[in-house]
Amino acid sequence: MTDTPTLVIFDFPARPPGGPEQAAAIRALAEDIAAEPDLLWKIWTESAEEKRAGGIYLFRSRAAAEAYHAKHAARLTKAGITGIEATYRTFNGPLTAITRGPVG
Repeated sequence: MTDTPTLVIFDFPARPPGGPEQAAAIRALAEDIAAEPDLLWKIWTESAEEKRAGGIYLFRSRAAAEAYHAKHAARLTKAGITGIEATYRTFNGPLTAITRGPVG
């Protein structure tokens, strides 16, 4: 394990857009994610054409990213979503700063 900031990238099959109830549920999910310990930020991803969704998250450490991965994968599975993919990455800070990456 390392204390290096770690990206976790989720990708999974997306459900078709729903109505106001689904929008409210996703907003509640976003608020829950925002309160996640050691989460620095999340970018939401979606592709209507590929019927995929997910996100790119930056956590303070690999341990925090792994803990969130377990929690989020369980939450998605409970909601009936399968085919969940997750990838971990670190980043090159000096090059990311040149290209204005939002990693601080």
